[in-house]
Order: sequence, then C-alpha cells, then structure tokens
Amino acid sequence: MDMLIIYHVVYICGVVLITDNTKKKTDNGFEETGAVNADGTPVVRVRLPKKWNNEMFGSADLMMGANHIRVRCFDGVTRMGRIKGKIKKRVWIREGDTLIIVPWTFQNDKCDIIYRYLPPQVDWLRKNRYL
Repeated sequence: MDMLIIYHVVYICGVVLITDNTKKKTDNGFEETGAVNADGTPVVRVRLPKKWNNEMFGSADLMMGANHIRVRCFDGVTRMGRIKGKIKKRVWIREGDTLIIVPWTFQNDKCDIIYRYLPPQVDWLRKNRYL
C-alpha cells in the first residue's frame, strides 16, 4: 500500500484524506469528542473485565494504607487488593469505588487492582445489567 504523509494530508492509492490533529480539551482535562447518543446524552466508553485474563468486578471496601485496599469481589470473596504501580499515582481510589481486579493465582485471598470506574461508567454498567 503506497502511503505518503505530508502535513496532515494522507494519500492512499488515489484517495486523499485530510486529518485534523487538533484535540479539544475540556475543563476536567478529558478529550471532547462531540459524540452524542440519539437522546442527547454523551457517549460513555466503558472497559469491561476480560474473562480470559481472570479479571472481575470488585468494590473498594476499606483503605488499609501503603497502596492496599480491602476489596469485596463479585464472586463473594473479600480480598486484599494491591494498587498496581501503573495506576498508583494517576488514579485516586476511595471507599465504595467500583474496580476491576485480577486475583492472584497462588494466593486466592489477594488481588491486583488494575482499573477504577468513574461515576458515569458505573451508571452505564448498572443500566446495562453488568453490575
């Protein structure tokens, strides 16, 4: 496939696409895509747990300190969760937050916390019966 990129113009086999690399930032720092549903509500992107990776939903129950949280998992087990280093300084987790966790294979009473849902995402999950 012949491809030539010149200043935001992409030429692919006789078709010219003009791309706009400017991104709109809102007050909260997120990108504004402008995508809305038919009823006027904004489109919500939600990450779901990957079953093949043993991920599941959990709820933050008690803050233990030192990046550890007691997590009530949706399989009925209460585990000691460890905040992964990837999200340690980027995401603040509070009691009551909905999370995605990965249980440890060698200790069933411990897990890694890999994702925290925002309130609009939790509303979407409840509305679509994932929670």
